[in-house]
Amino acid sequence: MDPFGTLAATVVPLRLANVDTDQLQPGRFLRKPRSDGYDNYLFHDLRRNEDGSMREDFPLNQPQYQSAEILVADRNFGGGSSREGAVYALADAGFRCVIAASFGDIFRSNCAKNGVLPVELPIEAIERIWEMAEADPSAPLTVDLATQTVRLANDPETFGFEIDPFVKECLMEGKDDIDLTLAHSETLSTFERSYGQDFPWLTPTG
Repeated sequence: MDPFGTLAATVVPLRLANVDTDQLQPGRFLRKPRSDGYDNYLFHDLRRNEDGSMREDFPLNQPQYQSAEILVADRNFGGGSSREGAVYALADAGFRCVIAASFGDIFRSNCAKNGVLPVELPIEAIERIWEMAEADPSAPLTVDLATQTVRLANDPETFGFEIDPFVKECLMEGKDDIDLTLAHSETLSTFERSYGQDFPWLTPTG
């Protein structure tokens, strides 16, 4: 996955609380291959009317937010099931960062494993970001993972956030679980060879 350093990007203000993973990625689409583009299913039912047409009032459908890479929501974002497809949908739609007042624990973990930075901020800070994005959709928000800060456009004040040091390191270096495992490939290969020699009866023969 791509390393995460400093992101200066526009914001989608999503004034919704308790957005669960089924709203992010409805369960009926989980059998679809990711090659179809999971961004097609992001907020599928919330973004559409009953006839399937797009709701003009839903933020992700509005043209001024089409290039946004940061999604800013309310409390308890990503609660519900543990489906990783919810994060795939966000990542495939181009989001590198999600900011909310709180997150579902498993969703937060899935974000980090897929190169999406979850940032928890007080609701007062989130409301300021919403106001900025609605007043000027082109105004960038800067998220600096190294310093663990968020800064509004043309505003010297910053908001700090907490993140697990190991998660921070993985995101900054662009390492997922597979990368972390492959870093020990030589040690694993040595173990496999010695294990086979020490316990030859465990290895099937012709």
